[in-house]
Order: sequence, then C-alpha cells, then structure tokens
Amino acid sequence: MNKKFTVLFALLLVASMVLVACQPEVVTKEVEVPVEVVKEVEIPVEVEVEVPVASKTLVFSSRLFSPPQEQEFFITEIIKPFEDEHGVTVNFQIIDDQTLLDRADIQQSTDHVTTDIVVAHNSRMAEWIDAGWVEDLTDHVESWDDRHFSEAFVQNTNKDDKQYFLPVGADVYLLLANNKALPYLPEGVDLDSITWEEYADWAVAVAEGEGEGKVCITGIPSKSWVYMFGGTALSFGAGFPDANSAGAMDAWKVWETIGKGNGFVPTVLNVDSCVDPMMREESWLTVFHNARAGQVFASNETEFTLAPAPTGPTGTGSIAGVSGYAIMKDSANYDLAVSFLEYLTRPEIQVKLAKGTGGFIPPVQEAIDYLGDEAIDEVINKAVLVLENGVVSGVPGGDYEDWGAVKACFDDVFADTILTGADVTQDRLDEAQTCIDDLLK
Repeated sequence: MNKKFTVLFALLLVASMVLVACQPEVVTKEVEVPVEVVKEVEIPVEVEVEVPVASKTLVFSSRLFSPPQEQEFFITEIIKPFEDEHGVTVNFQIIDDQTLLDRADIQQSTDHVTTDIVVAHNSRMAEWIDAGWVEDLTDHVESWDDRHFSEAFVQNTNKDDKQYFLPVGADVYLLLANNKALPYLPEGVDLDSITWEEYADWAVAVAEGEGEGKVCITGIPSKSWVYMFGGTALSFGAGFPDANSAGAMDAWKVWETIGKGNGFVPTVLNVDSCVDPMMREESWLTVFHNARAGQVFASNETEFTLAPAPTGPTGTGSIAGVSGYAIMKDSANYDLAVSFLEYLTRPEIQVKLAKGTGGFIPPVQEAIDYLGDEAIDEVINKAVLVLENGVVSGVPGGDYEDWGAVKACFDDVFADTILTGADVTQDRLDEAQTCIDDLLK
C-alpha cells in the first residue's frame, strides 16, 4: 500500500509541475488611457425679462362728490375707464374747500406741488385765481370744438378773458313734495307754477292737518339756509346776499308765515341736509339742491312729486352753484391732467356723471342732447329749466372775508325771528345787512 501511495503521489507532483509550466507569462505594463472629465461652467446669457413699470399717479382733490354713493360711482364708472385706457392711477381725494386752499398755500410756498387737479366751489374760485395757483386753460378749451360751457358761470370760472376753471356739477333749487302732502295743496294751485305765498299756505295747511310741521330747511348753522332764502329773495326782486331791501322783506314774510304756522319739522335745528328727513318721511315739503332732490326722488318716484322752485313777482328765483376743475400751477403731470379734464368734460361723460350723482346739471350745452326719460333725467330737465329761465344768482363768496360768517347773518335771523314765530322787523333786517356788509373785502 505504501509503495503504491508513493508512486501515485509522485505522478500527481509531476502533473502539477507540467500544468504550471504551460501557463502564459503575465506581464504588467503601465498604459495611459484618456478620461473625459465633466465640469460645470456658468456661461452668462442675456434674457429679456418684462419688468413692470410703475404707472403715473394723478392726484385729484375734490370738494365735490362727497356722499359715499357718489364717490363709489365716480371712482368705478368715471375714473376707472380712464385709468384702464391710459395705464395710470388717479388718486381721488375728498377735501373741503378751505383745506384745499390751505394745502395749496403750503405746496406753492414750498415749491413742492403734489396735487395735480383740484375741484373748488364757485364761491372760492376767485381766491385760487387771484393767488395764481391754477393754470390758464383757455387754449385747451378753445381747441375742444365739440363742447361749449354754460355762460351762467363765466363770472366765476374766468378772469380777464382767460378760463381757469371748467364747470362741473351745477345746481339750482327745486321743490320736492311727498305725495302725502298733495291733499293739502290749495285748490287750483299748479305745482309747476306755484307761488311762494301759495307754498307758505300749503305748509301751514299740512301742519294744521298733521299736528306738526313738515317743511324741511337746513337749520344747523352755516349750511344751506342762505341759499334757500336767497332763492325766495330773488323771486321778489332782491339781490344776493340781500337781507333788508323791500324785496328781501317780502321774502322774509313768506318764511314768517311758515314760522308762525309751526310749519317747520320739529327737529329743524338739527337738520344739516333735507335728504334723510325726506327719505324717512319726517318731512314732506322742501325746496332744496336739485342733486339732493334727485337723490330722494329717484329712490322712489311714485312717492314724490318734483317741480321747479316757487315763483314770485320777478319769476322763479334760485341760487345757482357750480364747482369747477382746475390744474394746479406747476403740476408734475400737466399733460396727463389736461387729458383727464378733456375726458371729464366730454358731453356724454358729463351726462353720465350728472345722472350717477343725483341729478347735477351738466354745464356743457351739448350734454343735454344725451338725456333720456328716466326719473333722474326729469330732475335734470327741471333743473335746466330753472337755470335757463329763472332769476338766478351765483355765489359771490370771493367778495367777502368769510362766506361762512355771511351765512351766519342769515342763520341768526331764522333762529331768533322766523323759528320763534316773531314778526320780521325792518330794524332786525337792517342789523342783518350790517352784519353782511361788514364782511365785504
């Protein structure tokens, strides 16, 4: 066994040696192989990117359209279409006349004008023009051959044959009655030609029948009483503001009749506008601002009757007010401001604006052609009749040191004489006239 094992082992050894001898020779060699290396490199590329450009902002400060519903209409229906068309923003602000003037004084004196367009009442236009704070718009107006402004307001908007203000939102006074008052109307009286004496008798009849007065006037001082009385006085041949002439005395006697007959609403001294008392039916009779009359009438035309203001020996008297657009001197956006005023004074825009804000009179003559037959159109048409055919006067506020103080001279006569049921005396009216005259510039 051992011999066989030895022979077998020897054979295996020899075989393995042969196999090893038959293997190829392994040679190690260094070889350079190219390797692609990827590296991120930032390469600048010009790309056009649309960057929003800030639009121009036109600062528009107005004493007109102060009621919230008027502001909303003016912004959404008048301003927005202009903004969309021109790619601009109109910053619309409501500011009273005195604050407008005070702000202009600061901006002009510091050479830092931030306001572009102002809207002032005609009683204050002279102050703007005399101070040199508004631009001469004559050349622009003359180039607009599709519109002509009413001549009724030239004395306020123009000076020395130059036009500084463009009139907007004209107003006169209209009679508005709740239909509940009609059964008390004196027999045979036509509302379209009612006289002031008939109006007074009607007011007393309503008070007697209802147990309380139903006539509304603005009893809070420095509101509209001066204009309500002024229209009556013009109907009797007085001037404005006129407190003690023979015509003025006749006018005071009309209101004396109403006062002695307890014809005023019990809350009259708290009334700053006749809109709410008429809407709530606390008041049934008033002669007031046509746009405010329109606001009430259009709310429910079946409940109210609208007519021109009452007449007197010289006709239908009314104070005719108006506001006006002007461009602030050294406006930073003059050309845009001119474009906006051109847009605002187009006849169709004038009517749209008038109808949307209660029934103001559009003072562009061509605008009347755009009126229709809605309730608000009736308001405007009646107001136009008064303006064109009545005995009207503007508001000469610029002739006085303080127009608010002039109002107080009339307010005091109402409070201490008319409302108390006392007789109106010449001495009391002479005192009121002295009060007025002392305020002349």
